[in-house]
Amino acid sequence: MQRSVYHSPVYHSQSIHAWEQRWFAQQNSSLGLMQQAAWTISQQLIELFNKNKIQKIAIWCGQGNNAGDGYYIAAFLKQHGFHITVYAAELGQSLDLKQAVQYALLNRVDIQSIDYLLSEKVAHQEIPTFDCHIDALFGIGLNRMLDQKWQSIIQLFNSQIGLKIAIDIPSGLHANTGQVLPCGVQANQTFTILGYKVGLFTGQGKEYVGKLHLVSLIPIDTELKPLAYLSSEKIILPKRQAFGHKGSYGHVLVVGGHADMGGAVIMSAEAAFHAGAGKVSVVCHAKHHQAILSRSPNIMVRDINALDQETIQKLLNHVDAVCFGMGLGRDKWAEYIYQQWFALLNKSSHLEVVLDADGLWFLAKHPQHLNAHIYATPHSGEAATLLACTTADIEQDRIAAIQQLQQKYAGQWVLKGAGSLVLEDELFICTQGNAGMGTGGMGDVLAGMIASLRAQFHQQVALHEIVSLHARAGDLLAENGERGLQAHDMGKMIYRVVNQDD
Repeated sequence: MQRSVYHSPVYHSQSIHAWEQRWFAQQNSSLGLMQQAAWTISQQLIELFNKNKIQKIAIWCGQGNNAGDGYYIAAFLKQHGFHITVYAAELGQSLDLKQAVQYALLNRVDIQSIDYLLSEKVAHQEIPTFDCHIDALFGIGLNRMLDQKWQSIIQLFNSQIGLKIAIDIPSGLHANTGQVLPCGVQANQTFTILGYKVGLFTGQGKEYVGKLHLVSLIPIDTELKPLAYLSSEKIILPKRQAFGHKGSYGHVLVVGGHADMGGAVIMSAEAAFHAGAGKVSVVCHAKHHQAILSRSPNIMVRDINALDQETIQKLLNHVDAVCFGMGLGRDKWAEYIYQQWFALLNKSSHLEVVLDADGLWFLAKHPQHLNAHIYATPHSGEAATLLACTTADIEQDRIAAIQQLQQKYAGQWVLKGAGSLVLEDELFICTQGNAGMGTGGMGDVLAGMIASLRAQFHQQVALHEIVSLHARAGDLLAENGERGLQAHDMGKMIYRVVNQDD
């Protein structure tokens, strides 16, 4: 797949650090870069503060170079007439940091010990009220669990009223996994320096970052390699030709529907139609046929128990994409159906195949390599089964997890969740979607959308673009609130996002 539009690159913290070191090796000043970062952020903050009538600002500074940014920001804001107090930790060994402190003192910035905030004297009275608190405690190098003292400081920061700003990354958030260690600053806005870090977008990152600003300062060199790219937020699908007909827009086959589980195949099939498929068929237990046809009479149905291998192959020869595994179940019958279908699906290179739900459970039970036309779409629990680990292990490092899935099984992968990850030829991160989408059936809807749009456009639409369209539909559905969203209500929103044209 070739990227037809620019996608913002996202980096590992080690790559950012190495990039800085190459810049300094060219006789560029590390102190100068710190000053430049602080100056650029300060100019944006001045505009923000003036707009929102913010005057009193507390800047919480730690022990490293992230704190140096904070001290310079304090000085620059002081020069523009703002009332600044710095709550400072004991300094580390950085010479740049010490010069930053001296510059703040020269500008008569009020610097108080951060330990004072934790003292018994303060515990029984209010900390002075500020309009804004700025977090310059830890930078992107934090990779250890915070001790109790630092946890207390971050919890105290979060408890203050006023606007919360984070410099580079919210303190306590792991720059590469998006996990908190074990707590983090909950910022309203984050000004990240040099490049986007992957932890800002996946895992728990979205809960802590708020509105994100990129502070670009130095030219990208040829050695800087992205870890991932941000998926597009605006996707325009190819227009339909005036002479098209239902046979022009793909035939999607949805396979699943155990006798006890008929809803999943219905949601997948309806999503496929709402996303524009010309024809949709469902192969499931016959007891669900009446419910399917009464709800969606445009769906064609077949009895899953009435098909032998030869009939299945003939059926596959006449469709363009298959969703497999929704509501399939995990009993002996389901295992027989999986084995009856899977080998044919994996070798049928003309098909676009989405493997989801119970299909993934049986893949874990019978591991084998997937061909490139198979798109596996697990959530964290399913990914844990596939990798024989725990859900917590998956969430601890989602990037590593999706890479391990592809290494073990091949194919193409979507790891669903906050900041869904899509691993095609390259890794993409979906920046849309919301917590309201954490409800039964949303994955079935996504599977139907992938099958539908791949059936219509094949390689003209990227897998990560389909995931973003699904997330965008969920955001539209949540415009009046996230609580209580239902997957079966996604249809009208899918219709809207696949027809956007500007």
